[in-house]
Amino acid sequence: MKKLKNISDIRRYFHRNETPIYFFSATNFNLLGISEWVRNFHYINYIDCFDGRHPSVFVPTETPHREFEGIEDINNYLLQHKEVVDMVEKRGPGGKAVFLMFDEETESLCAELGLDVWFPSASLRSSVDNKIETVRIGNKAGVPSVPNVLAKVDSYETLRNVSKDLGEHLVLQSAFGDSGKTTWFISDQADYDKYKKEIEKEDEIKVMKRVNVRGSAIEACTTKRGTIVGPLMTELVGFPELTPYKGGWCGNEIFADAFPQEIRDKAREYTFQFGEALREVGYRGYFELDFLIDQDNGELYLGELNPRVTGASTMTNSAAFAHADAPLFLFHLLEFSDVDFDLDVEELNDRWADADNIDSWSQLVIKFCDDSVEWVSAAPESGIWRLEDDGRMVYRRFDYHRRGIETEQEGFYLRIIGEGDYFYKGADMGILITRGRLMNDDFTLNDRARRWIRDIRRAYASQPLDQVKQENVPVSLEAGAFKIL
Repeated sequence: MKKLKNISDIRRYFHRNETPIYFFSATNFNLLGISEWVRNFHYINYIDCFDGRHPSVFVPTETPHREFEGIEDINNYLLQHKEVVDMVEKRGPGGKAVFLMFDEETESLCAELGLDVWFPSASLRSSVDNKIETVRIGNKAGVPSVPNVLAKVDSYETLRNVSKDLGEHLVLQSAFGDSGKTTWFISDQADYDKYKKEIEKEDEIKVMKRVNVRGSAIEACTTKRGTIVGPLMTELVGFPELTPYKGGWCGNEIFADAFPQEIRDKAREYTFQFGEALREVGYRGYFELDFLIDQDNGELYLGELNPRVTGASTMTNSAAFAHADAPLFLFHLLEFSDVDFDLDVEELNDRWADADNIDSWSQLVIKFCDDSVEWVSAAPESGIWRLEDDGRMVYRRFDYHRRGIETEQEGFYLRIIGEGDYFYKGADMGILITRGRLMNDDFTLNDRARRWIRDIRRAYASQPLDQVKQENVPVSLEAGAFKIL
């Protein structure tokens, strides 16, 4: 194989790819659209968001399994499913596997199937995914975090002692976990007592000064030629219309002037520095950083690292700059392939930072917010929906992703929970992707966002579980209340 010397060579290489590449996950959301860039790319999923109509999605017939406790369990179930094993064997040896989440068991199952995992090892990902370790990597790379201390907290008195220089109002985070569920806002003893058990079981806690921040996200890929950096996106966090979790991520916006130029430049610089530091510890490939922007003094702080594709990846990989060059995830695949390549990373990063190459899109992640369990009797289809002038939300047509959206009145809805499934607190109902912004300049939900949320929720019908039992509807409940996106 000749060395790939430019973007054209890279695009042609993947267009002609003959090696099967499989994305195992609950859904194909995180890498939506990649199959159109990479020949022989297949999604092997647990949830059928497309009712069998996506040509690259394979959902095996459900078989008995133990209750899932995380997305790793879903992937391990899929890798042992006979229909999946038969599919992989039929396509021949030398296949590659990529994941949102995986563990050591996943790696072992892939080895049994003859699949190479095209990500850093589970142990290395776990090491750098530790929020405590993220602070230390950031410090080494010159990327500052919100003023903090790292300490074992075994009482409220200990907390106040170790944080005496951080002020009265604190934010605590555990080393691992969904930040929406493992971030605690503590101002007094009563606040502490609510989360005492969770806090004190941790060997080490990140204790931060509470600052008035706005969240942002940026994705990147560290390669042998340097770290490729995407644009800085806004984050939707903690909106009660979308999530029951105060610190929970619930969407993104991408648009050219999302932040002042100084902030965008600093975020790009910090992300590049962090990516180079990750490479020094052996990590390579795709990652995402959350940055916190202090609204009082304009300082930019490192929030957390996600050493993986994320819920924002479909925004990054479908943006205008990605279509002009190549999706960021292609550079991840390139890094793990055997082919040699040259790439002017500085030139690419400068081009991707150009406002002319960034179009405006938003996404909403809609969760079930009630503290109840309900059986779903009706659900909206995946595809293109439209907000009509007469107040209706109507289904226009089936599609695989957002490419068919023409105006801000249209949106692509990816249904996660379907008819016959169950609602439970925090369950992902679905994701809406649309043109334009869904927040105002003061970063609150705008009227269009609120209408989409209202109408999508209205498109579902459900019944409380106790009522379903009374009506003798078969119940096979698996709450599975964990993050799948």
